[in-house]
Amino acid sequence: MNMIHPSVHPIEAPPFTDGAAVNPAPRVRMKDLQGMPGTPGGLALRLCQFVSSVAALCIMVSTSDFASVTAFRYLVAAVGLQSLWSLSLAIVDIYALLVQRCLRNSRVISFFTIGDGMTSTLTFAAACASAGITVLIGNDLNECAHNHCTSFETATAMAFISWFSVSPSFLLNFWSLASR
Repeated sequence: MNMIHPSVHPIEAPPFTDGAAVNPAPRVRMKDLQGMPGTPGGLALRLCQFVSSVAALCIMVSTSDFASVTAFRYLVAAVGLQSLWSLSLAIVDIYALLVQRCLRNSRVISFFTIGDGMTSTLTFAAACASAGITVLIGNDLNECAHNHCTSFETATAMAFISWFSVSPSFLLNFWSLASR
């Protein structure tokens, strides 16, 4: 049996003829867009997420009968998780701004993207479920006189605002991760 043994012959790069520099131009990196981690816009989004989720949590917990409805308990759990996540990332953003550190490490961005995606999905689902129960209590059953409909509606609206403010963070992080 004849076996063919391939051989590899290296070839030399052609010499520069146009007088260009020996080192190629560095890769152009995407600028830090406001809203990404480690920017003042990112810190503002995190603080908005934190304030609105804490407001939703405090308003819902201040009512005495939120625990009787599963969707309201889910809202309390979701905005509680959202507030902890936003507070921890706001602290990271403050640290990055103080020491002027760039947070564009691939692992850091993927961690932020996954966390933002999970918390935004949970917050949106909880806000939608609470909005459905609020409409059921207020419009269909006409029992707002016996319940805290205004508090439920306010907490649900604050949860939607929290979700609305986490969405740009998630999309910018996801875009940054996908553009690598």
